[in-house]
Amino acid sequence: MAIFSQKAKNQQLVAETLLENYDRYYRLAYSYVRNAADAEDIVQNGAYQAILNSEKLMKRQYVGTWLYRVMLNETFKLLKRPGYVPLENITAEPGAEDHYENLDLQRAIAELSMEDQAVLRLRYFEELKISEIADVLGENVSTIKSRLYRATRKLKISLTEEDIW
Repeated sequence: MAIFSQKAKNQQLVAETLLENYDRYYRLAYSYVRNAADAEDIVQNGAYQAILNSEKLMKRQYVGTWLYRVMLNETFKLLKRPGYVPLENITAEPGAEDHYENLDLQRAIAELSMEDQAVLRLRYFEELKISEIADVLGENVSTIKSRLYRATRKLKISLTEEDIW
């Protein structure tokens, strides 16, 4: 009986945290796929998986970082799906509306490895602490610091090269 009540408590905590932070998970997914429908699918699938597997949550105080990991896993699963074409690779139809929000930055980030992208997005777009990023990605804090430093240097070089030309 105690196991069932713990599972129910975890499901309740996961559901509450999902509702409180839905926008953050959506922004994270959207920053990778750049498509509202795909981002919504990622968050919905991630929420389903999180509630379904809530018994795997070992420490309740880490529910936020655990959910970020679930959402990242769902995002990477979509990006690795055979036949998936990112929105930016689809040519626009004539007369379609143009969107120019930070295209240089988005392109520069897209050129980075998935690991570097994850660190940058979690730090600067989701404003997580380095220790939280380490928990989400299952890495050491020093590894995250090194990866963040390298990624920001690569971004800076990439963006300054684009400005020169």
